[in-house]
Amino acid sequence: MEIGWIGTGIMGAPMARRLLAAGHKVRVFNRSPERAAPLRSDGAIVAADPAAAASGAGAIFIMVSDTPDVEAVVSQIEPVLRPGQLVIDMSTIAPASERATAARLAANKVDYLDAPVSGGEPGAIEGTLTIMVGGDAAAFDRARPLLEHLGRQITYMGAAGCGQMTKLCNQVAVAMTLEAAAEALKLASAGGLDPARVLEAIGAGAASSWQLKNLGPKIIARDWRPGFFVKLIRKDLRLVAEAAREAEIALPGLAMMASMFNTAAALGHDLDGTQALAAALDSVAVLK
Repeated sequence: MEIGWIGTGIMGAPMARRLLAAGHKVRVFNRSPERAAPLRSDGAIVAADPAAAASGAGAIFIMVSDTPDVEAVVSQIEPVLRPGQLVIDMSTIAPASERATAARLAANKVDYLDAPVSGGEPGAIEGTLTIMVGGDAAAFDRARPLLEHLGRQITYMGAAGCGQMTKLCNQVAVAMTLEAAAEALKLASAGGLDPARVLEAIGAGAASSWQLKNLGPKIIARDWRPGFFVKLIRKDLRLVAEAAREAEIALPGLAMMASMFNTAAALGHDLDGTQALAAALDSVAVLK
């Protein structure tokens, strides 16, 4: 299949590579051209703009940072879209925006799915992402063979916007589980224990989590190299807060987690991995 891929950052580039490795012809675009150029060696065609990437493609993937970015990409590709094309947004953005875009493109017989992911850069490289999909069920069936190159757990969640709402639920659990892991390791150090031994001990029991197993060693090593940026989890938690307000519910842990990641950003960690939450914890955990 001819595929257009827009957004070749820390997640998008390895995902596009997986489609290339599966034998698809992929045209890529990134607004910072130097981020797309390395994909040429994998067989990609680097497009001059989003419309050039999308024109004539059977499926167009979008993997950019925030709601305005997705909306800008859609406005750029919309003039070249034709009936029967499939657009799959794998970014994490506002559910309401996805619903509006899906309805507008459906009027022109273009299918649109919101399919955000979880699993970070390792999952993007290995093709083991969790993918949560909203949109038309028949469009999902069309997209599934492509998504299977990218993810291990692929779940159809319902109508347009449902994929994004599921991702926001995911981010609540991710953020608070990461805080639990960081606090557990902080207490281990303060209590005179070897954090690595503690990680080994509790990682095999009821306290085990993806965050503990994958980011715990990085916290211990003070390794802040990103698999998922602090700035992006901050954006995601802003979207969670908006969704909670719309639903008229309170999420007590949300304010704490937003504050912790904002502290990490204030300490200069916005472009570091989310495990840099531990640096923020260091700054607030001292009582004397």
